[in-house]
Amino acid sequence: MNQGPNRIFDEFAKLMTDAAGAAQGVAKEAETALQSQFERFLNNADIVKRDEFDAVREMAVKAREENDALKARIDELETQLAASKKPAKSTTRKPKASSD
Repeated sequence: MNQGPNRIFDEFAKLMTDAAGAAQGVAKEAETALQSQFERFLNNADIVKRDEFDAVREMAVKAREENDALKARIDELETQLAASKKPAKSTTRKPKASSD
């Protein structure tokens, strides 16, 4: 008869272990369902993902750098053009009109 109470405790421990396993399974299913719903919500909300944002930001930085380089080049060319259009001082004299 000594095994009676031990057997009851063993069965109770087994029942509790099974219940804990079932609870973990339910928790995992609930987490998966919530994550799925959240992802669906984010996809419908047109929220940008971080990696997409970083890619576009990098493109914008590169475009700005190229724009700045082109602006500097245009400024340099405009300066050269303006210098070449300046009238040079002429060393030739205009002929004087004769007064007869």
